[in-house]
Amino acid sequence: MDRSRDDQLMRQGAGQPPLAASAFEQALAQARSGQMPLMSLLEVAQRPEVVARAELVRGLYEAWLANTQSPQRHIALFNHGTVLGGMGEHVAAEAAYREALQLAPGFMQAHLNLGHQLEHQGRHDEALAAWDMVLQLSAQQGQAGQQVDLELPLHALNNSARMLEQQRRYDESEAAMKRSLLLQPDQSRVIQHLVHIRQKQCEWPVYAPVPGVTPCALQLGTSPLAMLGASDDPAMQLLAARTFVHERVKPVTTKLAAPVRQRPGKLRLAFLSGDLCLHAVGLLTVELIELIDRSRFETFAYCWSREDGSALQARIRGSLDHHVPVASMSDEAVARRIAADDIDVLIDLQGLTSGARADVLSWRPARHQLTYLGFPGTTGLSSIDRVIADRFVMPPELLPYMTERPLYLSKCFQSSDRQRVASESPTRAQCGLPEEGFVYCSFNNNFKMGQALFQLWMRVLAQVPGSVLWLLADNRWAEANMRAEASAHGVDPARLIFAPRVAPADYLARFTAADLILDTFPYNAGTTANDVLFMGVPILTCSGRTFVSRMAGSLLHAVGLPDLVTDSPEAYERMAITLGREPARVASHRRYLAEHRFQTPLFDTPGLVRDLETQLEALVAGTLGEA
Repeated sequence: MDRSRDDQLMRQGAGQPPLAASAFEQALAQARSGQMPLMSLLEVAQRPEVVARAELVRGLYEAWLANTQSPQRHIALFNHGTVLGGMGEHVAAEAAYREALQLAPGFMQAHLNLGHQLEHQGRHDEALAAWDMVLQLSAQQGQAGQQVDLELPLHALNNSARMLEQQRRYDESEAAMKRSLLLQPDQSRVIQHLVHIRQKQCEWPVYAPVPGVTPCALQLGTSPLAMLGASDDPAMQLLAARTFVHERVKPVTTKLAAPVRQRPGKLRLAFLSGDLCLHAVGLLTVELIELIDRSRFETFAYCWSREDGSALQARIRGSLDHHVPVASMSDEAVARRIAADDIDVLIDLQGLTSGARADVLSWRPARHQLTYLGFPGTTGLSSIDRVIADRFVMPPELLPYMTERPLYLSKCFQSSDRQRVASESPTRAQCGLPEEGFVYCSFNNNFKMGQALFQLWMRVLAQVPGSVLWLLADNRWAEANMRAEASAHGVDPARLIFAPRVAPADYLARFTAADLILDTFPYNAGTTANDVLFMGVPILTCSGRTFVSRMAGSLLHAVGLPDLVTDSPEAYERMAITLGREPARVASHRRYLAEHRFQTPLFDTPGLVRDLETQLEALVAGTLGEA
């Protein structure tokens, strides 16, 4: 459910011939005279050459409103508010809508748009109240036997659900989505958010029946990100990606990049991302960017990352030759800027994750376009040529389910930052953990924890007396649902210990209080697995059939612990129990990591960068071998 734009102007006079400048001046004079009928105002305001200049439309409405009293004044006020909102003048737009509502309290479109203007000002509860008024008015119409424009309550419900989800009021958001689907079941975007918000809350089964929505529609409505954790079937992940691309990404036939490199000298390498800040992608890529050979490559970043003021963000920006902020630019404008910079290789770091700008890639602004790290699966984007991978994370049997060809690195696909800083290791008591007993840990995001996996973990706890499971406290609904699931499987909920989110350095240090990290499946840990191994703590994983389910396995092979990679849930469960009962084996893994981890390929970031540079040069030269 993307943010819906404000409702369009009340329209009249579509298809009118162009209006000459002199004719507009005459219309403006008529508006000032107080003699212009509302219909004439709407006709002039909607002429294409007038609409293209918002200041003209604004001036026309202001002149009419200042000099005319009409029973239909609320319509002009509504349109004036819409124009002001489009110009970013949200306080003035709010005033226009409120004046319209004083004249016509039942004007649902004005309540709807008022909510948007309040949201722009950060007044979220007031925005929700405005949208709730739309629902009340539409209900009153229905009770009176009047015909209801279904689009208005749907708009109000869907925007309420979106805002509530952003505020982490997950239960209220889910309730709004279900109300929306009762009104109109075939809303793929609402279904997409419903599935994912149930994952976030560990509300199992995730695919619970919804009145009017078929099980097939729930599956087809699952977002690409949610599908990474819902299924280890690469065909389902490909289907989710292609469906998303078909519905959301604008097809563009224009190719902006020059087909052949004519410019001599350094290759121009660019990154496209909104996550070059204190984010998992920024954490993984910072040293990679720093180590790129500036005698061979000129680096760019087209970036819409939030300004978080972090030292990490400063490191990333300081390591680039060109940092280009593009948050305020349209997708086409960004693409044209990339093309004007004559980029040889553009690496997209977001794929299909929230905030991604796949439409930029549709213009083909660079000669070679790759995806890396941000989305650990196929993007389904025809505008992406290759994915940076290794042969473990993307084996031959996976290739038919990836729309991208691989650009293989020789050892491990994932870059690492060797300069990350951890706080002093805390004691178990400081972490709220028991001094005795085996501590299993999983700090992956809650949405990666499916019901089957959690039930497996409960069986492990039942087989290892005195053990506990240390989890991330993400939201109260997930915590309550996990405790209930533990009880249902005969495990004391007190054996689940939840840790709050903390600063990155404290987060890293905290891992050392655990004995063994349990990876999630089919959505493996990525950055978290790297952090765990960096801190010298072993992680047990299960590698499956998809890119995302093989990430941690790739890292474990690269760090020299392949025996912690299992190939089925059953083998994973057996190994988790064995290690919990034989802590000496875990201690030997920890000793190995303490002594050797920084000499392994996983943390050989300079080697990875040299490997990547060689592959990119071969790609641009046309000499890169196929998989």
